[in-house]
This record gives sequence, structure tokens and C-alpha cells, in this order.
Amino acid sequence: MIYHQVRIALKPDAPEDQVQHALDLMRALGDRLDAVEFFVVGRDFGGEFHYGAMYALKDIDAYRTYMYDPLHRRIDAIGLPLAAGMISQDLTDDPDPEIGDKIAQVHRDRFADHPELLGLVEGLGSYEGSGVPTD
Repeated sequence: MIYHQVRIALKPDAPEDQVQHALDLMRALGDRLDAVEFFVVGRDFGGEFHYGAMYALKDIDAYRTYMYDPLHRRIDAIGLPLAAGMISQDLTDDPDPEIGDKIAQVHRDRFADHPELLGLVEGLGSYEGSGVPTD
């Protein structure tokens, strides 16, 4: 199982209705995507972040399906401009010693396949974790 989590710090001027719309879409993604075993989207406590989400995905194929779903791209387009910073991280009990490299490859492929996503990420004040684009 791969537990994919994002933590999001909002820009001070992020309109609340747009924030709520992005969060609703994140919930819809978890609800409708068979690749997601279970998920949570909600407020984030204990740091500089305002909201977060965690999606449990059975394996690397489910992870790729989740990352490439068109609704995920829509969420990026709507939500990333509202964010001042973000962390993307993954926790897994998958015994494959190369699972970290496989997760990173999904992100590299996604940035290569969707160059506009790289522009959105580069517009963030900070971005770190498993989904960090590399040269």
C-alpha cells in the first residue's frame, strides 16, 4: 500500500469559495476513483499548513492511475494557484526495494507529459517531497 499525502499552505488572499471548490474536487477524486482504497481530505494541524489530503493506493499501478486521472489535473489547475507552499510525501509498506524510484518515476513522467504542471509547481513559494520535479 502507498499512502500519498499532500499538505497545503494557502496564500493569504486565496478566496475561500475557490479553496472549498478545490477541496470538494479532491474529495470527489477519492470517491470516484477505484484506484483509491480510502482517503481523507481536511484541515491540517500542527504546522504551517492549512489543509491536507491522504489517498491510500494499493500499488504503483494504482498510484499511477491516481496521478494521471484527468480530475487530478483539474485539481492541480484550480488548487495550485491558491497555494503558497506544498509538501507531497509517500509512506509505503511495499517490500519492493525500488518502490521509491518507481514513485519518483511516476512524478517525472507526469511532469514530462504535462509541462504546464511544472509551471504551476514553479509558481509555488515552496514545494518539496516525493513529487519534486528534477532536471
